[in-house]
Amino acid sequence: MKKLFSIFTILVLFFIIISVSSVTSAATLNNVSAEVSKSKIAPGQEVNLTVSFGKDLGAYTVNATYDDAIFEYVRSEGGTANDTGDKVILTYHDTTGGTNPRTNAVITFKAKTGLTASNPTNFSITLTGMANSDASETYDDITTPIIKDVLVEPNYINYTLSLEYTGTIKKNEAKDMKLITASTMGKNYDHVRLIAEITAKPKEDATAKLLATDKSGAEIDLLQSGWGEADGYAIGGKDVRQELLLRGEFNTDGKYTVHIKLINRENSDSVIAEKSFDITVGEKVAEKPTTPTKPSTEEKLPTTYPQTGMTQYIYILLAVLALVVAYFVLTNHKAAKRYKD
Repeated sequence: MKKLFSIFTILVLFFIIISVSSVTSAATLNNVSAEVSKSKIAPGQEVNLTVSFGKDLGAYTVNATYDDAIFEYVRSEGGTANDTGDKVILTYHDTTGGTNPRTNAVITFKAKTGLTASNPTNFSITLTGMANSDASETYDDITTPIIKDVLVEPNYINYTLSLEYTGTIKKNEAKDMKLITASTMGKNYDHVRLIAEITAKPKEDATAKLLATDKSGAEIDLLQSGWGEADGYAIGGKDVRQELLLRGEFNTDGKYTVHIKLINRENSDSVIAEKSFDITVGEKVAEKPTTPTKPSTEEKLPTTYPQTGMTQYIYILLAVLALVVAYFVLTNHKAAKRYKD
């Protein structure tokens, strides 16, 4: 009897184990995938991350990890989202009893504004808590991340080269110049150099120099050695404006053509920007000696005559005569009046 009871107990435990095992075991979803709406976007643009399950699910949790220095979470479709700062946890449970399953979930991110460099990055996706529409079947968690790459890159503006100076250029006279490399949104390069050459000159033996001074105080001829260290220098970003002060020297008058290039040392000296400049050099004008002004020896007649002593006496005499005449006239007038009276 005890033996039969033992056998019965073992059989019951066996069926319990089988029953529990059949309830708790989970199937594997082999068709889960993820896609991004754009593999390359500019700062300020949005990208959709779509996770497809390969079949209808009534429950799931999507974990999407992202670089919060590049992206910010915007919105989601297909569950309740919790943004932790660098991960969006999107959870869904069908509360209709299996009548509203989903085959995918969508999470929208936005590339942050103000990014000035290329930013290759990615989204990392895992899934947990998956079950079919009526929860009668569960599925293994996907713990090995699904990786989707995205490049966030500004809309770059080509670099421009300009050569500035004021006034005219004379042969054998040093001329201050300024070579400007500029872009309102320049692509980032870590190793660039400036090189230049004379492509046309007025005479075969004509020579020219474009001299710049480096940090050590040494003069570098752009036409002979280029500008920058052997492995180059960095450039790029918003509102780039790099100015290189030059001193131009030309030994012959006429027209020179200077061709200047900005090259990328990291890519077999490929040309980033280039431009030709026509420079007209004039003859040096000798200064004429100044001739001193000689005083004029021509005698000029005075326009007014100075008064002499004789002229003054004549004026005095005339005044005295006038007084005498006035006296006699007055005396005669009084005498005539007495006579009448």
